Amino acid sequence: MAREKKIAVAGATGRLGSHAVEILRERGHEVVPISRGAGVDVISGEGLVAALEGVDLIVDAATGPSPDQAEATEFFTTAARNLQQAGAERGVEGILVVSIIGTDHFNTGYNAAKVVQERAHLDGPVPARILRGAQFHEFVAQLVDWGTQGDTAFLPRMRTQLVAARSVAEALADLVDEADSAPLGNPIAEVAGPREESLLEAARLLAAQQGNGLRIEAGEFFEDPEGLYPAGAVLPGPVAKLAGPTYEEWLNQ
Repeated sequence: MAREKKIAVAGATGRLGSHAVEILRERGHEVVPISRGAGVDVISGEGLVAALEGVDLIVDAATGPSPDQAEATEFFTTAARNLQQAGAERGVEGILVVSIIGTDHFNTGYNAAKVVQERAHLDGPVPARILRGAQFHEFVAQLVDWGTQGDTAFLPRMRTQLVAARSVAEALADLVDEADSAPLGNPIAEVAGPREESLLEAARLLAAQQGNGLRIEAGEFFEDPEGLYPAGAVLPGPVAKLAGPTYEEWLNQ
């Protein structure tokens, strides 16, 4: 049985972080939520060193407010530097960083910013492990909203393996529990949904359920000059952990 740990979760109130906090507590760990609402800021560093007192591991699930490459890069590099420095000062054993499957294939956009975040952690004084997840089920509705023009939503022809945010949080908790038997080191793990899905078809399922008459069409959305999304660049590798439900099952729950 894994020993109980004191774990700080950066981005504790976010889509993934809130699930991580709940699941880690259910498994008997003591959780320190890190968010501006809790008086801790990973960008300014306010309250960070104090929050990490006695902490064994940090989960970095913090996300910035902008998908813009420059702004996202600034956010992730600053947050990673502050978490690494404060973690080293407090003697934290390791950091688990949430990233995106296939992000290392991209040289532009938000994915490129995530690559910089990964490297900042891997180069830091506290040993880091990366968990790359597929696009969340919850992300489909957000993309539809962002891409809507009139009665049509334009989304990229993305081949993906959509996964529930809670399933990613469970995979994070599994890595926490494994840390006693295997060193954190610098490996990269992956978690994805149970099968390949089309982002366009998932969005059409959502529109049909909502019954709002919204049309879903392929269109430019993300920076993808090399056509990586339709080529399957964000699909998981052969040793990825696969976790249900499918998007349709999740949508009907």
